Amino acid sequence: MFSSRSSFDFSLNALAAAHARARKGSLLDLTESNPTRASIPYDADVILPALAMPSSMHYEPLPFGLPAAREAVASDLGAHGPPVDPSRVVLTASTSEAYAFLFKLLCDPGDEVLVPSPSYPLFEHLARLESVRAVPYRLAYDGAWHVDLPSVRAAVSSRSRAIVAVSPNNPTGSYLKRHELDALADVGLPIVSDEVFGRYAVKADGARATSALEAGDRAPLVFALGGLSKLAGLPQMKLAWIAIGGQAARVTEALARLEVIADAFLSVGTPVQHALPALLASRNTAERSIHDRMLSNVAAIASAAGGSAVSLLDVEGGWYAILRLPATRTEEAWTLAFLEQDGVYVHPGHFFDFEDEAYVVVSLLTPEETLREGVRRIVDRVDRDA
Repeated sequence: MFSSRSSFDFSLNALAAAHARARKGSLLDLTESNPTRASIPYDADVILPALAMPSSMHYEPLPFGLPAAREAVASDLGAHGPPVDPSRVVLTASTSEAYAFLFKLLCDPGDEVLVPSPSYPLFEHLARLESVRAVPYRLAYDGAWHVDLPSVRAAVSSRSRAIVAVSPNNPTGSYLKRHELDALADVGLPIVSDEVFGRYAVKADGARATSALEAGDRAPLVFALGGLSKLAGLPQMKLAWIAIGGQAARVTEALARLEVIADAFLSVGTPVQHALPALLASRNTAERSIHDRMLSNVAAIASAAGGSAVSLLDVEGGWYAILRLPATRTEEAWTLAFLEQDGVYVHPGHFFDFEDEAYVVVSLLTPEETLREGVRRIVDRVDRDA
């Protein structure tokens, strides 16, 4: 009765089952990534009136979104990277929807897209829902993260239709470097670059690409993804975008095809489109608070882990940090111990497809006091039990 692409394993693993049994009020949750639940301040005096504009009472079903909203996105992107023409901006309800649109655009059932590993596990689900296969390529760590370019080339097949990059990646926090972008462009496949965390750098690095759009026409097509969820800390507003670059003729055809796809859904709400210029202008309050918390939390983790059996892996940006633990226990055993004995909830590395053990991932969005205490308990547990 049901499709194979909607057939998922709904059973709880040991950690999820333990988390369901735990007394949530007493847990230190180091996985919180929802800024609206993480005590982040917002400029409500600007945001709320912007959502109540009289113009929101009129419906304008434009497939790519309202011109003023697209212009606001193009202006913001151009202020932090290569210039973007508003005509090459497509609004979507989320980056997940942007992926769905692009997989529809680029792939037939059974085709493949290359995705980084480790990375956020949503890619496999999004690809599967479009009857597309996600094929991993490696992000390697040698004191810093980098794209394992031989693994990219080895992953390419006759069914490959796109390369997905995430900059900075979730959870490694690694940005795509310009030489890596050049190498990906030379593969000759469209590049889908998820840049939602792009403004959240922990440290400066002149070697990184500000956007995959820097590839210009060296790549056949480039799709740079962003959205309010991370840029302004407003996931509830449900507005994201695709900025398109690449070879001019291919861009023209991509826009024509995307217009038909987007017109079939018309999913972006009118109020948030009218409010977008104000939302982007107001984001400094939340963005600055998130960035300050990230820096504080990275410093706190480094201090707590110093001299212990816990190592903090290099993080360049984004909302996550990775702790390497002694392989004296499995990740599942460590994370269950942290949860059941110490009241600390973290994500195991295998959730993000790390190729070995043992790692845990924590959110840098976690309120500072909660993160400090949680990491202290983790370090104490590891130093006692390793």
